[in-house]
Amino acid sequence: MDVINTIGRRKASVARIYLSAGEGSIIINGKDFKEYFPQGNIQFNLTDPFTTVEVENQYDVKVNVKGGGYKGQAEAIRLAISRALVKINADYRKPLKDKKYLTRDARVVERKKFGKPKARKSFQFSKR
Repeated sequence: MDVINTIGRRKASVARIYLSAGEGSIIINGKDFKEYFPQGNIQFNLTDPFTTVEVENQYDVKVNVKGGGYKGQAEAIRLAISRALVKINADYRKPLKDKKYLTRDARVVERKKFGKPKARKSFQFSKR
């Protein structure tokens, strides 16, 4: 198996991953994923696609991610990993789709409107 590359997006984050056969290391922007994301629930988000299809410690992942915050970046990486696993084996599609890991979450921040302090919030109204 050679290197498989896919892309994942979430909010303002874009993650490009390169998946190859290996012993299960995940390198994000030159750092180990446990160093890049110290929160345990975020680390679980990244490794859960491998756990879902029962292929832990079989693939190495190299990630380039930019934009957004840590949660958006983690979910973008999760989407890219799920897409790469489906490229490897089409049988992985059903379990990943059942957990909604192959769905691109299209929700992004609404733009600020003029005459308002935020996107929808208004200044206090005074009748008199």
